[in-house]
Amino acid sequence: SEPMPLSRGLARFNRVVTNRISRPLAGWLPGFAVLVHRGRKSGAEYRTPLNAWLGDNDVIVALTYGRDTDWLKNLTAADGGEIIAGRKSYRVGSPQLIGSEGMSRMPAMAKPILRSIDVDEFALLPLIGPDQPT
Repeated sequence: SEPMPLSRGLARFNRVVTNRISRPLAGWLPGFAVLVHRGRKSGAEYRTPLNAWLGDNDVIVALTYGRDTDWLKNLTAADGGEIIAGRKSYRVGSPQLIGSEGMSRMPAMAKPILRSIDVDEFALLPLIGPDQPT
């Protein structure tokens, strides 16, 4: 298994408790977004709050739990999904994983926090079609 910056126990707690509290806020708070994706086995729709930053052509997501997350697997299997950021919805394509070079795209205030929890992997989600910001 891949090393993970934050523990599986914390991931479970966040999925059950923190996500329910933060989901309504994450679509409009700076540095946060809600990823809408389909379960690759269940077909169910999921809404996962993420640390994400909108760029001109893509969304970059800090992989605070590493690459072994259901949302990343679901997005890859479905060849994309939807992300809600800044109260707007965008279609996104299949994620591309990048390493520590992703840190250069992080806002100055996020870098020390991400470094303190050893985040060194990021996912780029390409913005697709008419939803792309101009």
